[in-house]
Amino acid sequence: MFPAERPRRLRRTPALRRLVAETTLTPANFVAPLFVAEGLREPRPIPTLPGHVQHTIESLRDEVAALARVGVTSVILFGVPEQKDEIGSGAWDPNGVAQVALRALRDDFGDDVVVMADLCLDEYTSHGHCGVVRRDGTVDNDATLELYARTAIAQAEAGAQVVAPSGMMDGQVGAIRAALDEASRDDVTILAYAAKYASVFYGPFRDAVGVEIVGGGDRKSYQQDFANRREALREARADVEQGADLVMVKPAMSYLDVVADLRRELTVPLCAYHVSGEYAMIKAAAAQGWLDASAAAVEQLTAVRRAGADFVLTYFARELAEEWSR
Repeated sequence: MFPAERPRRLRRTPALRRLVAETTLTPANFVAPLFVAEGLREPRPIPTLPGHVQHTIESLRDEVAALARVGVTSVILFGVPEQKDEIGSGAWDPNGVAQVALRALRDDFGDDVVVMADLCLDEYTSHGHCGVVRRDGTVDNDATLELYARTAIAQAEAGAQVVAPSGMMDGQVGAIRAALDEASRDDVTILAYAAKYASVFYGPFRDAVGVEIVGGGDRKSYQQDFANRREALREARADVEQGADLVMVKPAMSYLDVVADLRRELTVPLCAYHVSGEYAMIKAAAAQGWLDASAAAVEQLTAVRRAGADFVLTYFARELAEEWSR
């Protein structure tokens, strides 16, 4: 006797599989990470992120237009300055590269594209840390919050609809929310890097933004320990209580349990960052002929959505969206 229920009937054709799919993946679920660098005359390829570049202002505008044409209408911007200093003052400089780029995108796209700005200091500091460094080499949490607040206001005034604090300082969301509200920018959304782990998978990103910690240090004193799971929920709850509108898990694939935990426990929109190392691994394997890059990307990004993420930051955004539009 065969069982009355035969699930394979619903897998018989592509159309049937699409009809009953529990999880969908579309360009609308993607946020494209983009890099804009000061002092370039033309885009500069990033060797460890094949297919990606450090943009000029003009090539950035073209890239966002191309993304929008294929349905990717959300981007997050990372600035790469020519000059750095001890406190990362370029992060809040009205004429800094990120603010110039934000104004250009605001002028071009208005509300048609969600423009997010990563809010951190590491791209702008001469020592490579995400905050103010004391004489003993440790990061001063509270002194850093003041600079994050200044950066948030500068980004908001330049046109960022969403600011995304990524430094993992205690109290960063509360400090930023208070500063934005005091500056009459309560319309600006905060996407908190709530569960950002000290991960080896950030390597290509650090090449892309030209960040290296002086003296060979690390960020393990402020980014989360990858051995910990419950801690992520405490961090995310604290961020929501302080005013975060959206929360993020970073990286994605090694932390799907954390994504699922936060989805189950929180009601705010949730995202995950499919980071540079996760992208680069697929590209490297595909270059050897070991797997199909697009198929691998779709499988991984669908897994992130299946775990509970409402949207995904991914370097595959344009590539997949263009493939699907053909």
